[in-house]
Amino acid sequence: MNNKIKLAVAGAVLSAASVANAGIVIPAGDWTMDINGNVNIFATMSNADDTAQPAGGMATIKDSAGEDTKFSMGTGLLPAWLGFTGTTRQNDLDVSFTISIQPSTSDNSSTGDGGTMLTRQAFLTFGDASWGTVKMGKDLGIFASDAILNDITLLGVGGLATGGITTLGGIGSGYLYPAFRGQIAYTTPNMNGLQVTLGITNPDQGQSATGLANYDDRFGLEGKAVYTAGNAKIWAGFSSYEVADTAGDYDATAQEIGASFNAGNLGLVAYYYSGEGNGDGLSLNRLGNANADERDQDGGYLQATYVIPTGTKLGVAVATTSQDLANTDAAGAAVFDSNDRWTVGAYHPLTKHLNLVAEYNDIESEDHSGVSAESQHINLGAIIFF
Repeated sequence: MNNKIKLAVAGAVLSAASVANAGIVIPAGDWTMDINGNVNIFATMSNADDTAQPAGGMATIKDSAGEDTKFSMGTGLLPAWLGFTGTTRQNDLDVSFTISIQPSTSDNSSTGDGGTMLTRQAFLTFGDASWGTVKMGKDLGIFASDAILNDITLLGVGGLATGGITTLGGIGSGYLYPAFRGQIAYTTPNMNGLQVTLGITNPDQGQSATGLANYDDRFGLEGKAVYTAGNAKIWAGFSSYEVADTAGDYDATAQEIGASFNAGNLGLVAYYYSGEGNGDGLSLNRLGNANADERDQDGGYLQATYVIPTGTKLGVAVATTSQDLANTDAAGAAVFDSNDRWTVGAYHPLTKHLNLVAEYNDIESEDHSGVSAESQHINLGAIIFF
């Protein structure tokens, strides 16, 4: 199975159902083809308490007519996914390629045809168990990848209502988005439970605080070290980008540490990150302020899951992302302050591959000018992996 889909299932450890280690496997000459993916859809009812949207806020607000309840339907944090992976062994090298597409299952347009097809993966790998693996192409970023793959909202909805291509899950309320980036990365072989990944990434084009396009001065740098011992895992990672703006240059950097532990039916995850110049975590841009001064950010989440005798996995998480004002920001500026979220969910394996999901999210947002908003979201749906 496509490595990221496998991680999305196994790494999230959300479903009590056992998931096959491969999708639809087809021998094809020198190659073994694996067709894999998922389809998911959720019905969501959201209730908004407030009318004003804080800067960078994730909470839903009332509409212009004062209506506080919204109904929508669509995919959750994971888009519907169709992946193709080919693997072979040639000249003492394990060689593979992966290409995937992500269609929408619904959207909020009047015709239902307003969704945009995503193309999140196109990469190749080569390597050997004795010296490691090189990846070249577009795939999930290195930094914060373990945070999103261990989040219980991965098989649910999390932040923002459905109706778009995906929701935000815990992005912007617990961790930064790793994004799907062009990258050249090297992963070491497994060294008694320790693996290290280092890579250069496409720095992309961001948006300055004044609305002008800005460019990074070099490739992005990302890396992580993961140590696994039995049912416990701990990871630490970093990201580093240099941004050139009209007001001057600044650094966008971040560091993270996380741990997961499973004992029988119990699963625990703890995660924390800090950084500067990364924006509010919701806009997905690397931002300083109008003076090219970085704002400090941090956040994280605590999560617990437990499988009850019916096979249903119950989960609860509390998460936050916050941002300080820069030294040159005015006190009380309309700048993102925090997104706080708590989530409870139930994930029931109806079959080996099909899971029913019920999820509740409460999200509270605030900016430094004092504007705040809170909303509640009930999500019911299903997700099938193949």
